[in-house]
Amino acid sequence: MHGLTAEAVAPHSQRDLTAFRGVEAWIFDLDNTLYPRSTDLFRQVDTRIRAYVAKLLQVDDAEAERIQKNFYREHGTTLRGLMLTHEVDPDEFLEFVHDIDHSAVRPDPALGAAILRLPGKKYIFTNGSRMHAEKVAERLGFPTHFEDIFDIVAADLVPKPERATYDRFVNRFGLRPDRAAMFEDLTRNLIVPKAVGMTTVLVVPPGTREVFHEDWEMEGRNDTHVDFVTDDLARFVDDVADAIGA
Repeated sequence: MHGLTAEAVAPHSQRDLTAFRGVEAWIFDLDNTLYPRSTDLFRQVDTRIRAYVAKLLQVDDAEAERIQKNFYREHGTTLRGLMLTHEVDPDEFLEFVHDIDHSAVRPDPALGAAILRLPGKKYIFTNGSRMHAEKVAERLGFPTHFEDIFDIVAADLVPKPERATYDRFVNRFGLRPDRAAMFEDLTRNLIVPKAVGMTTVLVVPPGTREVFHEDWEMEGRNDTHVDFVTDDLARFVDDVADAIGA
């Protein structure tokens, strides 16, 4: 299935894939971006987070889920919410919630080949841990495709979509935002990248309404901070490489 074209889903902003000419840094979110949401890997993480919240706060599963969702929505990650309201060891939290079975992630040679076609450097920028990102990349077959991984620890435990985290990312790698492209599965995480000059790509799965569980996750798909939308990342990246002559 061909990736959704900007013409079809974004009646605004850039529609021509040659807009990626001059991009030197290709920045990819990890969960539900580099691998599809249908893999359901994050459900394991979600369950572990809920268990951690329930144990830490001595609440039942339903209350833990309510707290977890509120923190995620209001603070970007449950960890950030816990750190702001309770004493919590972030290293312990990250180790616990990412202690999952990564075998659900399948190799994606088409996406790997497409990413390698892109000129410049590629990065993973995730609100998760480096360990988790490395395991996912290994399962995908991308052990050396990325220049570096910028995780929640590198972000000083301040998650996307906070502006300070993007600034920290850009400064760490000496990037020019106007020569960078950001790929994300949540529109709110593309607001700052667009504001600082990046080209933005929203990655959605087929049947988005069915798999996005919260209305707020759907908000902003047609906003001006979303330049392109695709439901087939491998094909989209290949089309970008073709358009820029890579």
